[in-house]
Amino acid sequence: MADAGAETDGHAGAGAQAETDGHAEARGSRRLPRVRGFAAWPRQGSPKDEGKALRTSVPRAAHRTLDLDPARPDAVTAVVESNAGRIPDLTPLRVGRMAATPFAFLRGSAGLMAHDLARTPMTRIGTQICGDAHAANFGLYGDPRGDLVIDLNDFDETVHGPWEWDLKRLAASLVLAGREAGADEDTCRSAARDTVGAYRRTMRLLAKLPVLDAWNAIADEELVSHTDAHDLLGTLQRVSHKARANTSGRFAAKATEAAEDGGRRFVDAAPVLRRIPDAEAAAVAASLEPYVHTLSEDRHPLLARHAVHDVAFRVVGTGSVGTRSYVVLLLDHREQPLVLQVKEARPSALVPHLATAGFETPAVEHEGRRVVLGQKHMQVVSDILLGWTTVDGRPFQVRQFRNRKGSVDPAALAPDQIDDYGRMTGALLARAHSHSADPRLIAGYCGKNTELDEAIAAFAVAYADRTEADHAALVTAVRAGRIAAEAGV
Repeated sequence: MADAGAETDGHAGAGAQAETDGHAEARGSRRLPRVRGFAAWPRQGSPKDEGKALRTSVPRAAHRTLDLDPARPDAVTAVVESNAGRIPDLTPLRVGRMAATPFAFLRGSAGLMAHDLARTPMTRIGTQICGDAHAANFGLYGDPRGDLVIDLNDFDETVHGPWEWDLKRLAASLVLAGREAGADEDTCRSAARDTVGAYRRTMRLLAKLPVLDAWNAIADEELVSHTDAHDLLGTLQRVSHKARANTSGRFAAKATEAAEDGGRRFVDAAPVLRRIPDAEAAAVAASLEPYVHTLSEDRHPLLARHAVHDVAFRVVGTGSVGTRSYVVLLLDHREQPLVLQVKEARPSALVPHLATAGFETPAVEHEGRRVVLGQKHMQVVSDILLGWTTVDGRPFQVRQFRNRKGSVDPAALAPDQIDDYGRMTGALLARAHSHSADPRLIAGYCGKNTELDEAIAAFAVAYADRTEADHAALVTAVRAGRIAAEAGV
């Protein structure tokens, strides 16, 4: 009996073990094939550790380096070359706007700075970059719910490239804006350092969050608190108030007049807004048909309830002056306006310098599509009417015009607000980069201490000095008559 009992116990034990093993197998992850477009499982390595390891080959302190290429084009040559392909009658206006201040020169010289950045230390971590992330390219705009969002708002130069380029351009622009605002050198350097610090801390925060939370991170109402930018509150409230009134309706009320057929038409306001020949206007209007098909189908009924009434040419920006840019007046059944901007999309000024930086030169199907997809990669919320088209063989992007847009002029801030603005924009830039680069990787490289902050702040001061010298060279050339300039309007 005892032996039998032992045998029975043995069989029972074996059965119980088999059952346990079966349950253990059932509780394990199912072995599924790797699905393209998704992460691998089991996980491979640690992005944070990979980022840390990059500090050996690219020390964070190395980012203070600014070694200019002996073959670097001079400022005047760079401006002349960047004017190629623009409308010749408008290039003097562009030069005049760039010659206004060193900060304005920086705004119009993304290609020249890319030439310089391509020869600075880089981790080779790639992300979708703005390509022109200076301090004036952040602002407010309306989302589909009628709320205001603050984010990057210019993507003409966007490409897949080094995250450091955006951050260094932003930091250098804060130094120049601070100098123009009358801030002392310690304040300007602190603004650059705080910009990088906010970028670094925000990237670390995003790296710790669940992916969906990180993807939609930094709600507007939390942004000022997150970046400790409380001195900006009054300024942002004033900008928000103006932005809410900055609509298609308000623009149309000022820029149009009643037409004989009962519609409305644009009124000349040279040199910024001018009427164009019928054939040119017809070509722009016809381009809206293929544009519609670049939008999600749920947007089609919205546009189908508006009629195209008029097209005019409108000068825009600083770096963009001389490119072809149109405004299109649409009216609904109550004659309420919706204005679209149809803006020429030129190749990114950064593309010629990507190979030097060790990045692939992208194959671009359509420059307008590049701009639109780059914008959607980086923004939390984008214009619902953002699309692209072609006019007379040239690529264009299309978007709402005056969509409750507002902006802070960083060069007009009080000196004690410059560092607050830097922290806010640094946080926004980190969130934008984290959409297409793993924040754990960049955060692992940036680390907890301020080594990177100090290094890029030193670079920013040096590059601001370089930009002031370039600006002075352009002003000298203008005064000597070597390059035509027209007073900015």
